[in-house]
Amino acid sequence: MTPPPHTVRGLAEILNVSKPAVTRAVDRLSELQMLRRKADETDRRSVLIQRTVRGSVFLREIGEIIAAASLQEG
Repeated sequence: MTPPPHTVRGLAEILNVSKPAVTRAVDRLSELQMLRRKADETDRRSVLIQRTVRGSVFLREIGEIIAAASLQEG
């Protein structure tokens, strides 16, 4: 939910999990076409993680579901 750009290293720090765990998640989400990897133009050693349209739509929809559920509980 934080603003891009994102890298595996950055996501691992934000989520407080290991880089291999983030890499596995990125691999799976990539297979599901929720995100894609893109070479960082400013640092060729780094790879940026970007949401796809499909991933953005899913994130918005799941956010709406969570918001609706929290209203029902309140």
